[in-house]
Order: sequence, then structure tokens, then C-alpha cells
Amino acid sequence: MKTLIRIVVGLLAAIGVLAVGAAGWLAAAGVSARPEPSAFEARTARAARHLLIPRASRAAANPVPASPAVLASARAHFADHCASCHGNDGRGDTELGRGLYPRAPDMTLPATQELSDGELYWIIENGVRLTGMPAWGDPGAEGGEESWELVQFIRRLPELTAEEIAEMERHNPVSRAELEEEGEIRRFLAGEEGEEAEAPEPHRH
Repeated sequence: MKTLIRIVVGLLAAIGVLAVGAAGWLAAAGVSARPEPSAFEARTARAARHLLIPRASRAAANPVPASPAVLASARAHFADHCASCHGNDGRGDTELGRGLYPRAPDMTLPATQELSDGELYWIIENGVRLTGMPAWGDPGAEGGEESWELVQFIRRLPELTAEEIAEMERHNPVSRAELEEEGEIRRFLAGEEGEEAEAPEPHRH
């Protein structure tokens, strides 16, 4: 019993030291999202995320096969919903992705590719607190087939071709300003320059 008490006290002391250290680090670093997260932060966050995803969810197998039709559907879905932060190629090199804290990850690298299918699915469905990753799953829905399709697409990212990326660009969200500019070009080419026309509605998810 005394040994157990000593272990508990030791653990509490260690947690206290870590908490004080973290508080000191935050006081020095502030709350700015501009600095690159340290390697220690990244490792700690990944380890915590792994432990906090339920074991059964981590072990879940993907019920959706990686057929050409599934991958085509997932490419379009990813381009429309995910590419603003992650980029069509999944490398996170976008204005939004670079501004997040932590940064949007390069999903072609082992840190993502070595996650289980179940972990990837859980992250897509539930999001991750204190990051820019939202929860895309519908709490009232069952199955999450689109999320499983996205898992298959994420596995394909390291071998994504230039042709597939070009195809995805057609599905990327378009701003109202871009739509208005396209409308002006179309009217000019049709000989309607100077005529007023209502701008089309922006693309919505």
C-alpha cells in the first residue's frame, strides 16, 4: 500500500512539474499562431490523440473498397470540403493550412499514413479539439460511407497524379468574386459587354 501511495505521489509530482513547465512555456510563447509548433508539441499531441481515440475505433476496418468509382467520388469530395486547408495534394501548403496552429499536416508523410484506417475515419467524423480540424460526421447518421471513402483517398495521396490533381481543381470552392469575374468574361465573349447581369450564386457545400 505504501508503495502504491509513493507511486501516486510521484506521478502527481511529475504532472505538477509538467504543468508548471507548460505554463511557463505558454507565458513566454504567448497565444500567437505564427510560430511553428515544436517537435515536442507535435509528438505529445499525436501521442495524446492516439490514446484518446477509443481502442475499438482505432481497430475498425474500412468497409468501403478502393474502387475507381469510390476514389473518383472521394477526390471530388476532398476537393470541395478539405482542399481549402489541406490542398488537393494533401500536403497542407495552402494559405489556410499554413495559418493554422498546428499547421495542416502533410498527409503524404508517415505521421498520417501510419495511422490506422479507424483512426483516420474517427478524426474525419469527430474532428480534433484545439486544432483547425472540424467534425464532418453527422451525429444523426449511421455508416459514414463518405468518410470511409475519404480514408481510401488519403491512402492514395502519396501516388496522386498531376492529372488527378487537375481534375480536382474543377471541384474546388469558388468565391463570389471569382464567379463574377467568370461571368464578365463570358458576357464579353458573347458580345454582351456593358449589359448588367445578375451574378450567379456562389458554390455552397
